[in-house]
Amino acid sequence: MISRVADHCFWFGRYIERSESTARALNVTRELALDGDFKPRQCWQPLLIVCGEEASFNRRFGATMAADGDTVQEYMTWDEQNHNALRRTVGAARENARAMRDLLPLEVWETCNELYLWLGSDGARNDFSGERHEFYRTIRHQSQLMLGLMRGAMLHDTPLDFIWLGVMLERLGQTARMLDMHHHLFRSLTPAQAHPEVETALWLSLMRACSAHEPFLRRHQGQVTAEAAASFLVRESRFPRSIRYCAHVSYDRLCDIRAPSERDLPGQRSLERMQALDEWLGQLPPSQLAAGAIHDVLTRVVDEVAAISGLIGQEFLGGQAR
Repeated sequence: MISRVADHCFWFGRYIERSESTARALNVTRELALDGDFKPRQCWQPLLIVCGEEASFNRRFGATMAADGDTVQEYMTWDEQNHNALRRTVGAARENARAMRDLLPLEVWETCNELYLWLGSDGARNDFSGERHEFYRTIRHQSQLMLGLMRGAMLHDTPLDFIWLGVMLERLGQTARMLDMHHHLFRSLTPAQAHPEVETALWLSLMRACSAHEPFLRRHQGQVTAEAAASFLVRESRFPRSIRYCAHVSYDRLCDIRAPSERDLPGQRSLERMQALDEWLGQLPPSQLAAGAIHDVLTRVVDEVAAISGLIGQEFLGGQAR
């Protein structure tokens, strides 16, 4: 498999997962801002921070506009200068899919193309204006449909390995960012807001943002605590969006692409760093998930995802930067 094609596969997976995660985060944050007893800035500024867009947003609109939910949503959905905006990530996914159409099931290409064309239509703009929950839901469901179609209709060989490696690495970083968003939100709580009912509502909103609401409640019999929620999203190896699960599957996909025993082939540094992250997460003590320490853990995860992606680009994808 040539590196150019592998690059398209890897980034197609990443952009599809990024689109789905961003749509879910925007919708859950919107619901929290509408239903929760929080100031708008407390909800929307953490979203910009964990998406890595706070500085760019502030330069464009001014720091005070982080309290304006409509401006933040417009920026994270339509802004052509924002590489993480939904319009841009869906477009990037489509460009990568177009470059490797012969590898994808027809249904995947059609779904990706239809989502892209819909986002450019008046119907999508109307939904965004009047039915925003449905707008975000459409993006999530179309993205999830593509992921399911690939798992169910593609040959399980190298192209799918690269796609799923991209999906899992993106999901690994997104889950860490989601959890860190709540770290920033908790830090912004006033003394009047810092009571158990508010904290429970925040943790449940995080579970919804990570599609973990029902699995978490089933696992913990409905008992919601900060320690249980953080442990579930970081350490639960049976939940497919937990940090631990995503790291382990990412390492497995790398091993399928390039076996650890093949010492004479490129990819050794990527494998070693991915294995080190997987093992570190497997040995992470509960004390490091406490409120005062978890930010450092999540920062390390996000930094490691960026470093591993860079190594994969150098060793497998022809050094192509994104």
